Amino acid sequence: MRGILRAVVAVSAVALLAAACSSAPKSPSGSSTKTSTASAKFLGCMVTDTGGIDDKSFNQSSWEGMHAAQAAEPSKIQITYLPSTTSADYASNISTFIGRKCGIIVTVGYLMADATEAAAKANPNQKFAIVDCSYASECLPSPKLGNIDQLVFNTVQDGFLGGYLAAGMTRTGIVATYGGEDFGTVTIYEDGFWDGVEYYNAHHHTNVKVLGWSEKSQRGSFIGNFTDLAAGQALTNTFIGEGADIIFPVAGGVGLGTAKAIQIADSSGKHVLMEWVDTDGCISAAQYCKYMLTSVTKGIVAAVKNAVLSAANNTWVAGNTYIGTLANGGAVMSPYHDLASQVPAALKAEILTLESEIESGKISPATKSPV
Repeated sequence: MRGILRAVVAVSAVALLAAACSSAPKSPSGSSTKTSTASAKFLGCMVTDTGGIDDKSFNQSSWEGMHAAQAAEPSKIQITYLPSTTSADYASNISTFIGRKCGIIVTVGYLMADATEAAAKANPNQKFAIVDCSYASECLPSPKLGNIDQLVFNTVQDGFLGGYLAAGMTRTGIVATYGGEDFGTVTIYEDGFWDGVEYYNAHHHTNVKVLGWSEKSQRGSFIGNFTDLAAGQALTNTFIGEGADIIFPVAGGVGLGTAKAIQIADSSGKHVLMEWVDTDGCISAAQYCKYMLTSVTKGIVAAVKNAVLSAANNTWVAGNTYIGTLANGGAVMSPYHDLASQVPAALKAEILTLESEIESGKISPATKSPV
């Protein structure tokens, strides 16, 4: 399931250090952030995946979590990041940060598992946190290391709500979802979405069809990365051509390609909507909010913030696994925003009931992608 490329050290740590120190990193909003000062007591460091710091998804949310930790204790915590252009940058970026004696190194994404694991083994006193990756999901190999804090999210739960909503809102009886790459942190969303549609069908005696994914066969449509917006736009056009009027991309920034396709379709009189992933799309991609029925999100900001603060304040729990759920606010469906008036009151009430039943355990959405 892992299919993870082995990271290769392609650039020397010295060269990367020089590049990192030559200019201050930028926050998602573009404001400069100091990377270190002589008086800093704790340095929090983050390595992005290839999607980049402004991916409108898990990299950007993780960096916002770093900012939140710094804002909580500005006199103690300084933050910095290094971008990864390719997978070959993972190991070298981590090595650079080990050389800078970071108090914690946060790595972002399933693909960074091997590089994080290797560095953690070689540096047992260095604290790490990895987003969207855990031992339980087989993203990290056994045995568990005590210096890696795993931040994962049970998004089958809010994915289920998103699927139920889509089934209740479709006019054509066809909805669609697709992934960036075929691994567990993607397909767990799709499993939830698919099951939510099926649950709606069973309770409303409908036959809404899902394109792009089957929970039963674990087969579907994938772009192959999280950066190719043109491919996302093209696949979305295919789904629209097949009759889908609500589309759920689980592909990070590639979802902007879906939004563009929907915008163009709207200009030609086709009524197509979408659901965003990881973050609230009406905030992270506000220009497309009018097409976003909802967003199926992860509480990455809070999870990363808490990991950094625990490392800075010596409350670190060795080998901790944080699992975000509906109940703890770590996996939630966002507000309806611009489309709130279009969602029937009865459907809103059903979704609130489903949320309570998932939290209580009465409903347990299925997934073949354990967190």
